[in-house]
Amino acid sequence: MSITTRVPDPIRSLGVAIGLGGAGLLFGILLVDATGRAVTSTGLQLSPLLLLVVSLVLMQGVAFGGVTLVYAKYRGFGPDHFGISIPSLRDLVAIIFGYVTAFGAILVIGNIIRVLGIQGAPNQVAEISAQNPEVLLFLIPASFLIIGPGEELLFRGVVQNRLRESFGPVSGILLASAFFAAIHFAALAGGTGARLVTISVLFVPSLIFGIAYELTDNLVVPSLIHGAYNATLFSLLYVLLKFAELNPDALPSGVLF
Repeated sequence: MSITTRVPDPIRSLGVAIGLGGAGLLFGILLVDATGRAVTSTGLQLSPLLLLVVSLVLMQGVAFGGVTLVYAKYRGFGPDHFGISIPSLRDLVAIIFGYVTAFGAILVIGNIIRVLGIQGAPNQVAEISAQNPEVLLFLIPASFLIIGPGEELLFRGVVQNRLRESFGPVSGILLASAFFAAIHFAALAGGTGARLVTISVLFVPSLIFGIAYELTDNLVVPSLIHGAYNATLFSLLYVLLKFAELNPDALPSGVLF
């Protein structure tokens, strides 16, 4: 007589959610690497800006979107499952409130970190931008067109929804937000301790994105909040680097991204 061991649904949901998010990242990394190798084999050299453009399109666009489409087809979900619609007046209020809250929270946390003398880890994009500020002029519109929509589609539309099925809205938001913040580990520069500080900081805006999605049931809302949040930070960094001649070493690590 055989005994079949059934994995509890919450554990299965957690594994599936992490697997889907990880699959999107892995697929994106492989695409970017393969494209880079293909270009290099032709003798061409991608500029930092062009490399960033290709990376964003392949990662947040093709990879994240591709994993979402495969998952949706497997589960039999249509666009309605993700809640994609033109924002209503209520949604617009949520977008404004979410943006102000996320940006205000990150400023407060940044000041606390600075006062306490805690060292965070800067995003690698910040280091590239310090050498070539014009990169930020691309990242500002890309925040609305690629970064915000792509990341929210996978990590809120897929991961958070999957976790919500078994854990409920509160735990689903918390787990998805923690996972989203944690996946930035590889994109950060510096030691493990500094990276963990930055991940803890990133959990706050991630939490706000998740709450906005839960309350409005419209993926466009967190996508626009996320896009506006990133675009504002990129804009401020550009002004500081270009006009205030900010020393790259003086960048407020752990706060910008």
